[in-house]
Amino acid sequence: MTDEQFEGIVADTLDAIPDKFFDELENVIITVADEPDDDQLASVEEWNAVFEDDELLGLYDGTPLTERNSSYGTGDLPDVITIFKGPHERLYADEGQDILHDQIRRTVIHEIGHFFGNDDEMLAAMGY
Repeated sequence: MTDEQFEGIVADTLDAIPDKFFDELENVIITVADEPDDDQLASVEEWNAVFEDDELLGLYDGTPLTERNSSYGTGDLPDVITIFKGPHERLYADEGQDILHDQIRRTVIHEIGHFFGNDDEMLAAMGY
């Protein structure tokens, strides 16, 4: 899969998010990387990342909406959601394009769920 194809799936997933949720994505950057770097791996906490078979698929780094107070936004750096291409390809490329695309979409939604303050238990209950 090319970088453009992977990024296109992420973009299509974002385009499909209902406006009432998409409009709440303030002060957040959604990006794609080939692999997690050492800093990202070191910052991982169970509640803000998607792991499968020791592969980091996605990472949310920021302050969830549920933890923001009235002083939030004065000098705060944007939250960052990163979706990792290499781990998705290693885990799902042999499963077929539909499975790979579905897992990319699930990872994007899962990380956005963390932005909204959902923990892994809640996201799992919702199918993400």
